[in-house]
Amino acid sequence: MFVPSTQRTTPAALLPDDSGGDTAFVSILDEGVDERPGLGPFPGSLNDLQLDQIIDAVTAAYQEYDLKPLFRAPLADERTVTYRQCICRDLEDAPLNDAVTAFSAGMREVRDTLTLAGRLRYKYQKMEVILTAVEQYLGTVAALDGALAGTPTKSSGFRPFRGYLRRYLSSAPVKALFDEARQLRALLSGIAYTVRINGGNVTVARKGAEPDYTAEVEATFRRFRQGNPKDYRTTFRNELAMNHVEAMVLDRVAVLYNETFAELAGFCERHSNFQDPVLVRFDREVQFYLSYLRHVGQLRATGLQFTYPSVSRSKDISGTEVFDLALAGVLVAERGAVVLNDFELKGPERVLVVSGPNQGGKTTFARIIGQLHYLAALGLPVPATRANLFLPDRIFTHFEREENHADLRGKLNDELVRIHEILCAATPRSIIILNEIFTSTTLQDALFLSSKILQEIIDLDLICVCVTFIDELSTLGCATVSMVSAVDPKNPAVRTFKIVRRPADGLAHARILARNYGLSYPELKERLTP
Repeated sequence: MFVPSTQRTTPAALLPDDSGGDTAFVSILDEGVDERPGLGPFPGSLNDLQLDQIIDAVTAAYQEYDLKPLFRAPLADERTVTYRQCICRDLEDAPLNDAVTAFSAGMREVRDTLTLAGRLRYKYQKMEVILTAVEQYLGTVAALDGALAGTPTKSSGFRPFRGYLRRYLSSAPVKALFDEARQLRALLSGIAYTVRINGGNVTVARKGAEPDYTAEVEATFRRFRQGNPKDYRTTFRNELAMNHVEAMVLDRVAVLYNETFAELAGFCERHSNFQDPVLVRFDREVQFYLSYLRHVGQLRATGLQFTYPSVSRSKDISGTEVFDLALAGVLVAERGAVVLNDFELKGPERVLVVSGPNQGGKTTFARIIGQLHYLAALGLPVPATRANLFLPDRIFTHFEREENHADLRGKLNDELVRIHEILCAATPRSIIILNEIFTSTTLQDALFLSSKILQEIIDLDLICVCVTFIDELSTLGCATVSMVSAVDPKNPAVRTFKIVRRPADGLAHARILARNYGLSYPELKERLTP
């Protein structure tokens, strides 16, 4: 798991401010000014909307960064949503995406090297590996700075980050770190020594002016050469693990080059916390965008469209060619077709009442509305070609649950308790998704209870999606809009999974079935007439 480090070379507050008027960089996720975090998902809503599946799929290849908490923290202010959308747009540009991805790969290599150093037993070897990690870190940061210098960015996040990075690299402590690392590596590379083995005795000495007998030996034996001789030379193992003999040799080398190894020890002590926390934080936070763009990029490659929605507190909402992101991932993997739908609420309209035959896509449609608003509240592109969405303080869901025999309340009572909790917690800025409530009671009771609840939702001025088998709910007033799951007119047993805006008429589906099977009233009357 990725754990943000507290390591740093110099405090960010001490860096000179030569940003040229740009806002000081705080976070790639928010500007850190007056932002108001959302209330977080209501218990059960992530599962009901299958957002947990989406989050699992997005973060599967990024486990080391612990991104799930970031995806479970929707925003409540438009400013930060816009801030994130602009950054995400920047990262859709291939050169910038490549530069940031390379930076992340370099930082991962630094972490791997430090992890290796923590496992090593011999101190001088450990110190050299730490020096390697510092070199990797400096090279990674410098490479990102160079890449950003030639990459245009438009967001109010990357511009100050680029300024911060430039100031960081030009600061005196970081320049000194570059120089120290370079000089120390040169000293270590200049070490030369000889090892003489005489029986059980091993002698280590500085390399002197020993003559090289290679040319003389080759000249002496050249006349005996027949064809290409077999090469008996061997190569040294390129393994970091040292045995006790190698460690003893290294200890003697350290004695011979005492000043150089003292410099190495001092370097490691002075720079044990060499990573800047702002850059470490950036490395983690930017994965929030990279992971999501990677996931949707796989769907875009199949022709599916994503858009950056207009997000506001207006309750006039709409979406064109929207689809279920969780279901799309499954269908694309199975080479299935993804059904696209549209929706709209305007003026006094607040409640989408979705009815129609079973297995017609009603629940999926309700999930889509919840997914769109949740993803928009994260500041991410949503599955649609166009979308105008409301920024909620919370999304509440009420989907059918298995009866809990332990609480002895019964299914109907449990539903009433859960809906009561939602209505008590909801505000005019909330969204409620209701999926086939009160199916365990009679039609008359279900109509009475559902009407009361929808009227309460309308009085609270809430946006709501209500999937129901009760057609009458779609005509409660001007706040309700009827949407119906369509079937193939020629064969009503075939579901199109299209949800269309039209008056609910449960009898229409029954009439089609009756006509197709020769059971319409005129046909029955003709058969039964003596």
